[in-house]
Amino acid sequence: MEIRQTIVDVYSEACGKYGQNPIFSALGHTLTFHQLDGLSSQFAAYLQNKTTLQKGDRVAIQLPNLLHYPVVALGVLKAGFVLVNTNPLYTERELLHQLQDSGAKALVVLENFADTVAQVMTKTQLKYVFTTQVGDFHPGFKRFLLNAVVKYGKRAVPDFDIPGRIDLRNAVKQGENYSIQPVKISPQEIALLQYTGGTTGVAKGAMLSHANLVANMRQACEHLPDVYRIEEDTIAAPLPLYHIYAFTMHILCSPYTGNHSILIPNPRDIRSVVKVFKDYRITCFIGLNTLYNALLHNLAFQRLRFGDLQNCSAGGMALTSDTATRWRELTGCAILEGYGLTEASPVVSSNQPKAIREGTIGTPLPDTQVKIVDDNGEVLATGESGELWVKGPQVMLGYWQRPDETAKVLTTDGWLKTGDIAQIDKDGYIKIVDRKKDMISVSGFKVFPNEVEEVASMHPGVKECAAIGTPDEDSGEAVKLVVVKANPKVTAEEIRSFCRERLTGYKTPKHIVFVEELPKSNVGKILRRELK
Repeated sequence: MEIRQTIVDVYSEACGKYGQNPIFSALGHTLTFHQLDGLSSQFAAYLQNKTTLQKGDRVAIQLPNLLHYPVVALGVLKAGFVLVNTNPLYTERELLHQLQDSGAKALVVLENFADTVAQVMTKTQLKYVFTTQVGDFHPGFKRFLLNAVVKYGKRAVPDFDIPGRIDLRNAVKQGENYSIQPVKISPQEIALLQYTGGTTGVAKGAMLSHANLVANMRQACEHLPDVYRIEEDTIAAPLPLYHIYAFTMHILCSPYTGNHSILIPNPRDIRSVVKVFKDYRITCFIGLNTLYNALLHNLAFQRLRFGDLQNCSAGGMALTSDTATRWRELTGCAILEGYGLTEASPVVSSNQPKAIREGTIGTPLPDTQVKIVDDNGEVLATGESGELWVKGPQVMLGYWQRPDETAKVLTTDGWLKTGDIAQIDKDGYIKIVDRKKDMISVSGFKVFPNEVEEVASMHPGVKECAAIGTPDEDSGEAVKLVVVKANPKVTAEEIRSFCRERLTGYKTPKHIVFVEELPKSNVGKILRRELK
């Protein structure tokens, strides 16, 4: 599959075709394709004319699912810069690492999270910080009301001090006074730095090119034509757009096919998800097992009518058979389970509406090769278990400024080593058997044991520790920390509180147990597999 378009080209074509159609809605307000095109161009013009940023500079975006996100993301790409997706809930330590590692020179952040930025920005290369409020892309009185409720009613905006910060809404408005300068961008150039733990250690930036992302968009739409129907679908978008799964599905596939995504800022607020189903004729729902399970337990959701719902997709974590069955019984709609990883932009395979095989992750997308290999890299026979390797136009360029780490997962002839143990049956359906790596998946978010252990070990009451995943009904897996005490009086809650201050919520150990010693190899390496 030869890709000659960039993401900017895809949007230019889509906005020309579907100009007056709705593209994104959030909190009751809708942008059309034409409006998004105009607002993003104004932001791009501001960046080009009112800053010293140069082509290829990295711009971080720290926003939940609001209308701001697509405006800023598309504006950054139009201006010729590289987008760096950043979790708004990051702690100071996590945010500092990502900003330093990416070398981001600009950041767009919702004021609700700006206090964290204020604490770390002097240690970064940031030259420009744009701040924005929840209602800034809503009209008149509603903008004022939303911002007042969030700031004064819910008290959700902490005090912060960022000298020289720029108001995003004003910047977009000023952009009307300037012309956007066309930027020559090759499809092979980096569009996105998407941070992931990869196989081990601290988060690394997967370099995803325009070609990678556009290819995966086309592959997904070709593989799932009944899910992405041209100008027919209204798609609920509860998963965060800064996550690669939601980015590809909603920022790329949905606009490419002229469809309408309803952005849900906080999917943990199940009432807001239910409200979207009440307010819109939702035809497609994209979630993960945790969210499907939570909705199934919600009485208000159970009372809804699902006559418009045509397709549901799940990724990010394993879909349990119990959840799949109960969802189908309630809604009349089966869930299509798929598989992907950040390094593959992210979709590798998926079940299809008329060919679902439960317990599998479906068949590979078009132009995607897969194989199962043993520890020596030898291809295994059909039905045998081994590591899943993937090759295709969606596979990343590599890890940002980490050639050694890149070499560990990318072969010289372009195969990506996923680190997952799988089987492929005679019909080409893939089943994930286990994880080769020690990664823990909490509600679809990757948690890497090394990071949790590093933080927990800073506590004076911890002699040594190991983090593993343990099954959890709500989140698929939860973090379990096994600790050898340095101080016999230390408690589990003290360690948990210590970790909570330094780790994002989903990385904080849910379970802490104490042992006299940890199992180790003959060279002293902690054997996590024995703890499991």
